[in-house]
Amino acid sequence: MSHLKLTPGFGRDADAFYAELIAAQSGLSDEAAADWQARLTLILCNHIGDREVLREAFALASQRHD
Repeated sequence: MSHLKLTPGFGRDADAFYAELIAAQSGLSDEAAADWQARLTLILCNHIGDREVLREAFALASQRHD
């Protein structure tokens, strides 16, 4: 049984990863960026392939942190 990994996985490269994520959407309209993010999400969900882990991620993403 797998569980969602919540420990940071990028180490010292976290800022560089975030910059790449933002750059990949550079120049896109809000609608195009939302479409890009949806496609990326589906690609990564397929890669993970573990529905239990994905359910944990869905639940975590649904929590509001206002």
